[in-house]
Amino acid sequence: MSGVGQRPTLIASDVDGTLIDDDNVVSERTKSVLANAVAQGVDFVLATGRPPRWIAEITDQFDPSVLPVRHAVCANGAIVYDVENDRVLWAATLAPDVLLELGKLALEHLPGCGIAAERVGESAHDAATAPFVATAGYQHAWLNPDHVEVGDHEIYTEPAVKLLVRAPRMPSAEMAQRLSGPIGELAQITYSTDNGLIELSLPDTHKASGLRKLLEYSGSDASSTIAFGDMPNDVEMLTWVDHGVAMGHAHPAALAAADEITVGNNDDGVARVLERWFG
Repeated sequence: MSGVGQRPTLIASDVDGTLIDDDNVVSERTKSVLANAVAQGVDFVLATGRPPRWIAEITDQFDPSVLPVRHAVCANGAIVYDVENDRVLWAATLAPDVLLELGKLALEHLPGCGIAAERVGESAHDAATAPFVATAGYQHAWLNPDHVEVGDHEIYTEPAVKLLVRAPRMPSAEMAQRLSGPIGELAQITYSTDNGLIELSLPDTHKASGLRKLLEYSGSDASSTIAFGDMPNDVEMLTWVDHGVAMGHAHPAALAAADEITVGNNDDGVARVLERWFG
């Protein structure tokens, strides 16, 4: 456990397993301390594996007059999203030929896996872009599937912010291990759940790179940064900020990357840390 440290000027928080509880709710205690921070001029940023279209589920829980959320880093750092104006400011996409090669490698080393692609438009619900396309039989890791089923080769016809590989009967860590050698530097491999899902993005794309890109657009004061997370897709962010905080239930990789370990997401772990300065 680290000491209190300097008052943060920028707060970045993962969402699932971190900011929200297991019922997908941001507690009143957490909302209160975040509102106090924002009232003192601190920027609060969501940094998540979620796409922009799943951000409203979180921000709709906040009163925008006291807790506005201006920006979110989405898709594990591949998207910088202007929440207030529903506008994608920047995206790091994998080209179709790279997607095709990644898909071939995934099918070769994880036989029978499902493949899906997350695409990005100009806003969270850009009607011109099908945001999530998947092959037939793709089994979602989440309870809110919203995909369009396409033919196997159609997955690779358009740029995507990430390629998702699904093998429900295999731990995500094992999937990542099997693919890390064959993929090499072709893509960034990460995962935010250990139930058979890994995500492939442009090399060196992660939440830390997304936050750095966000700073170019927002002009936020990053003189003292703090971040919260719980899974391997949070590791780069936890090590990049001045003070990285892992949740008590976090994956070993996140625990090892953090400067401090708080309690779990169901026990207001984020709020308990931030109350040192904004309670």
